[in-house]
Amino acid sequence: MDISILVKSLILGIVEGLTEFLPISSTGHLILAGDLLNFNDDKAKLFTIVIQVGAILAICWEYRAKIGSVLSGLATERQAQKFVLNLAIAFVPLAALGLLFGKMLKATLFKPVPVALAFIVGAFIIIWAEKREHKIRVENVDDLSALDALKLGIAQAFALIPGMSRSGSTIIGGLLFGLSRKAATEFSFFLAIPTLVVASAYDLYKHRDLLQADNDALSFAIGLAAAFVSALVAVKGLLRYISHHDFIIFAWYRIVFGVVVLATAYSGVVQWTVD
Repeated sequence: MDISILVKSLILGIVEGLTEFLPISSTGHLILAGDLLNFNDDKAKLFTIVIQVGAILAICWEYRAKIGSVLSGLATERQAQKFVLNLAIAFVPLAALGLLFGKMLKATLFKPVPVALAFIVGAFIIIWAEKREHKIRVENVDDLSALDALKLGIAQAFALIPGMSRSGSTIIGGLLFGLSRKAATEFSFFLAIPTLVVASAYDLYKHRDLLQADNDALSFAIGLAAAFVSALVAVKGLLRYISHHDFIIFAWYRIVFGVVVLATAYSGVVQWTVD
């Protein structure tokens, strides 16, 4: 096994975990990191699908009590049934639009420069949303209506554009729709479970011919473990952060990051992939 592959697996696993649940786009970061590491072939793309499982497991572990309560009460408790139904409703827009336009978007936008532009556009959306007056009407994820779930699902669908951020789109959409920061953030976490599980399973099925258990097992395991640990750290940190702060700092990060990528691209300092 090439040691450099293991190092790249570790780095990308950490990148995935740290960025999946923050409003800064894990897909965008993985595209950029993979380009810098020269790890952007078909096998690398399959790898990024696998390590998402680590991030999913981190959410499942952090919210194991809530998930266990919902599953145990699914057959008899109305609140548990409502919670699952809301997740299903919110999942539909991204799934439907992904099936219709996913292939086209991957062919045209999954490159560093479009990602950088989306970083910057998304930053200004965050700033605009934060400058608006917040009228909170939903304090807890259990208080969401079916219409709320649908609107959050539509917001999440903007994440089909790499660099916009799945969690960021859902969280900022939640703020605009009257959710508290905690409710918007936690719903984005829970919605990540069906979204990432289905997306990962679908992509793995499509690219199953690329899997070679003997050659890939160690690198995939390292990436998955790194994603799990770093995602757990990021989730706990974000929940502490939002109890006293807004999301403006993430907007400025996105702007700086996007400008650096564009500057290095057009100056020739970094030879980013263009096709």
